Amino acid sequence: MASTAFSLSLPTFPSSSSTVKAKPSIFSHHLLFIAKNVPSSSLFSSSTRITKQIRTAFKIKCSSASFSNTLPSALLFDCDGVLVDTEKDGHRVSFNDTFNEKELGVTWDVDLYGELLKIGGGKERMTAYFNKTGWPDKAPKSEEERKEFIASLHKRKTELFMALIENRLLPLRPGVAELIDQALGEGVKVAVCSTSNEKAVC
Repeated sequence: MASTAFSLSLPTFPSSSSTVKAKPSIFSHHLLFIAKNVPSSSLFSSSTRITKQIRTAFKIKCSSASFSNTLPSALLFDCDGVLVDTEKDGHRVSFNDTFNEKELGVTWDVDLYGELLKIGGGKERMTAYFNKTGWPDKAPKSEEERKEFIASLHKRKTELFMALIENRLLPLRPGVAELIDQALGEGVKVAVCSTSNEKAVC
């Protein structure tokens, strides 16, 4: 199946989505930098944008003449798409490993997966893809059996994804480790805030 032939006529995410906001604290003159997640499909085209913006803001504050008054009180990070590109390096890889295990002859490259992310939900994503490109030869023929087939693929994909997390195999975005080390070295508190399942937070 040719992965490059897949496209969706769905609205694209605006490229002007804000990734980092500097917000004055009501308790002091310190600044709290909040790294906010943006849709992963738009991150593929600028994989280092978030960390570069945070690092730039942090370095500006740390190099200020009035250092003690401008050092951030804390850095709060979202996880998915900020610290780690979980969609590209985690979920996509796990989908492909599942397809390979089942010998389906399907591979989702980065560009294709960026399109597929416009569809919410992993099971829905696979169903839409197979409906458009054709179902694998090993897939059942009836609609009900195909739902069970998709559910089994998704279950295995989730197991493989969790294994990536548990074995710490997901790479940090460029500059993240350096930024966190610098923040902790300056006594700045660092925390991760996420609505994801606790087990899935890297």
